Parts: sequence; C-alpha cells; structure tokens
Amino acid sequence: MKKLMYLPHELIIQILLRLPVKSLIRFKCVCKLWLTLVSDPHFAISHFQLNSATPNPRILIISTPASLVRSIDLEASLHDDSASAELNLNFIHPQSSVEIKGSCNGFIYDFASMCLWNPSNGVHRQIPSSPYNSNCFYYLDGFGANTWKEMEGIYLPYMNAGDNSRVGSLVNGAIHWVAFNSDTSMDVIVAFDLAERKLVEMFLPDDFNIDSNFYELWVFGEFLSLWVRGEDAVEIWVMKEYKVQSSWTMTLVLPMDDYFSPICCTIKGDIIGTGSTGLVKYDDKGQLLEHRSYGVVPHGSQVAMYVESLLSLPVDSV
Repeated sequence: MKKLMYLPHELIIQILLRLPVKSLIRFKCVCKLWLTLVSDPHFAISHFQLNSATPNPRILIISTPASLVRSIDLEASLHDDSASAELNLNFIHPQSSVEIKGSCNGFIYDFASMCLWNPSNGVHRQIPSSPYNSNCFYYLDGFGANTWKEMEGIYLPYMNAGDNSRVGSLVNGAIHWVAFNSDTSMDVIVAFDLAERKLVEMFLPDDFNIDSNFYELWVFGEFLSLWVRGEDAVEIWVMKEYKVQSSWTMTLVLPMDDYFSPICCTIKGDIIGTGSTGLVKYDDKGQLLEHRSYGVVPHGSQVAMYVESLLSLPVDSV
C-alpha cells in the first residue's frame, strides 16, 4: 500500500497563503479544517498582506441600473471568456442606481446604496451616512478608511473642479482629487493623508492643457498620473517623483476617434479604459490592441478596478 504524504499543519497554512483568492474559496469544500482556516479573519489578513506586493487586480463593470455585474481579469485578453465572470449583486435591487466611489483592500464602495462590498467573497455591509453631512454642494469623495471622523480647525478653500469626477485616487496612503482652489482661482491636486489626517496641495504640470475637454487623476502603474482628453487624442502625464511638480512628464499619447477614458494598466504596461465600443486596450506605445463591448455604455455603466481579497467586515485593518 502506498503511504499517504503527511504535511504539517503549519506548512499547509503557508502553502494556502500563497494561493489566489478564487482557488481558496473553492478549497473551502475540501474539508472542515480548510473551511475553518480559509474563513478565519486572521488568515484573510495574512493572505492580503503577503500578496499585497503582487496583487491580482480585476475590473468590475456594473450596468446602470444594476442589472448586470461582471468581473474581468485585466491581465488576460478581453476575448478570453474564462477570465471573466458574472457576479451576484442581490443585496441591491436590479433597478437601483449604482455610484461607485472607489475601492480599497478588495472592497467596493457604492455611494448610492451606502454599501461596502467585497466582490471576491460576496461579503457586504451597509454603512451609516456621515453624521457630519452639510448642505454644501461642492464635496470631494474618497474611500480608504473605516470610520467617519470630523476634522476641526481646517480651512478648506476647495471645491469640485469643473465637470471632473469627485472620486479620489488612492496613492501612497493618500486620497487625491483635482479641485478648484477658490483663494487662488486655480485647479490643483489635493491629497488627504489617511494616516496623518492632513491635507497637502500639489500643482498640475506647467504645460498641462487645462482648457481641454476633460481631464482626471488616475494611477498609472505605481505613479500618480493625469490623463487629458483632447479632440483626437488622450495624453498621459506621470508624476515620476511624488509631490515634485517638475517631475511631471507626458509619457504617452493615445489616438482617439470619439471617446476614451483610461481606468488602469496591466503589469506589462497595457492601458485599459472605456470607449464607445466598450472596454478598450492599448499597448504602452499607444497602439490599439483589442476591444469588447461587455454591455458597457458610456455614461451608462459604472467601471472600477479592485484587487481580490478574502477580507470581511469589520476588520481593523480595512
């Protein structure tokens, strides 16, 4: 008779910690021990921390109303059906509107339903409205903390800049917005440091075309970046050295027929965004690689990027 191989429990844990979230969720069915282990919040935190250096980012598409939800592996071909899956959003009514305000640690924040949702494991939770709501129309939204806190004694001369989105970009532990400074009458970048809870102002590039049709912050690789849409192209600007205005560099120009908004980039530098034909992918030289509709309609779908995680709520580190 063949002898069964014995693996110490500690070694099993170390192996499982290095597996992707999708596999771990399936492995809950192996035995009660693995179900208990993978469901343990401490295991989820350890898994997230271990894999945070090499995350597995995905694109989430939610049609508006919320009748169709799809998760897509952005490292795969847009035509690889095995790399995408429909998700269940049964805690939101199919005819309800959706307003994604960002993602953090695998969670998506929907402002319309005031709900945090982890698309990887289905965990969701309603969160209370801010007790500090005011009648101010010009507000800036972001997602990166787990409690409402009021900051007193801070002067805020900022409001939403033009028609730009109010959703913040999370980089280097801070949420960033393009905002209008009413004191200087200038568009600037405002960063809120989540750890130190203070605001920092940064300037746009000197040669930036502020009179263009549309521009917005995003994260290009590991850098804080800007994209600006002109009449026939989209320019990509990158801040090579954080908080240093002189380090802004225009790195790429993407030809555009009528509509394109960058969302994220792959590990090898391909750029994925929304266009008139749905999701569109360019290479790092600005050449069109592929596109697919996925039912994406400009201004009719919510599209966001998130990383896979096993995290649940409440967790102090979320």
